[in-house]
Amino acid sequence: MATVELNNVKKRFGPVEVIHGVSTTIKDGEFIVIVGPSGCGKSTLLRMVAGLESVSEGEISIGGKTVNDLEPMDRDIAMVFQNYALYPHMSVRENMGYGLKIAKMPKAKIEEKVNAAAKLLQLDEYLDRRPRDLSGGQRQRVAMGRAIVREPSVFLFDEPLSNLDAKLRVQMRLEIRDLQNRLGITALYVTHDQVEAMTMADRMIVMNDGRVEQIGTPLEVYETPQTLFAAQFIGSPSMNVFETTVQNNILSIGDTTVPVNTEAKGKVIAGMRPEHVIVDDNGPLSITVQIGEPLGANTLLHGRLDGTSDAFTISLPGVHHTVAGQVIRFAVDPRHMHLFDIKSGGRI
Repeated sequence: MATVELNNVKKRFGPVEVIHGVSTTIKDGEFIVIVGPSGCGKSTLLRMVAGLESVSEGEISIGGKTVNDLEPMDRDIAMVFQNYALYPHMSVRENMGYGLKIAKMPKAKIEEKVNAAAKLLQLDEYLDRRPRDLSGGQRQRVAMGRAIVREPSVFLFDEPLSNLDAKLRVQMRLEIRDLQNRLGITALYVTHDQVEAMTMADRMIVMNDGRVEQIGTPLEVYETPQTLFAAQFIGSPSMNVFETTVQNNILSIGDTTVPVNTEAKGKVIAGMRPEHVIVDDNGPLSITVQIGEPLGANTLLHGRLDGTSDAFTISLPGVHHTVAGQVIRFAVDPRHMHLFDIKSGGRI
């Protein structure tokens, strides 16, 4: 177990800077999720911690030791990839113990570690099978077992569940989180799936275009997003946003005004989450429904915010039957209204 520190870490490919000065401290035993869209630099940042990419500027330390110039094998880390990277001609037992064999560990010790990891991952009965005889979830467990037997200070996960179906993804993310809790190992986990980030992270690092948008617990990012990007990326369905004006604590929305507590004046970007809309037959706001999405536990109503040209989504608990053209009136709790600077996108 170890603390991981990133101090103004940058990455350049030639003249192009792709990671723009990331700084954070990952505490001993903490589960950190790096989340963002494809191409935002999250996997590059993880690979820099692993030693698979060089650091152009800044410093990375693991357990108080600077590792910029250390080879991956000398960083006391273990990595689980999106593709399982298992040797097809080897058994599960051989795959899990191969790294220890290369390190010339005694056979008896390898056997002990592999058996312990297999029991932890419920792979006991599959140790003599080949990867082709396993399901996707079982293969991912083998990849995790290969990492566990090394007893690293830090686990690095690079989108390990992307190849699994939806139901198995839910099961595996619970298993990974439970495993990390039991082992107490510091973990960095990369994903583009904000649901994974919300359900697994102690804290999350929200990235966009090589920059950190926000670092915080899932609820901190959800309830008080610090940037417009973080507000729209975290939360499903995405936050409703629209340009508007505010004067003297009064926010204009279409033909309606809503009181807000803010020192902002002039043009702003306002946001409200679909689940925070309060349906009210006498509410001051309304949308005209274009399409409804019955999801069972909740129903999404998509339409246009009346008085504007802005798309707007309402999330209602349970099943609701609506038709195109139906008008839904609603109110908004000002405490759930988010305001962002129209130029910088920063929270007001």
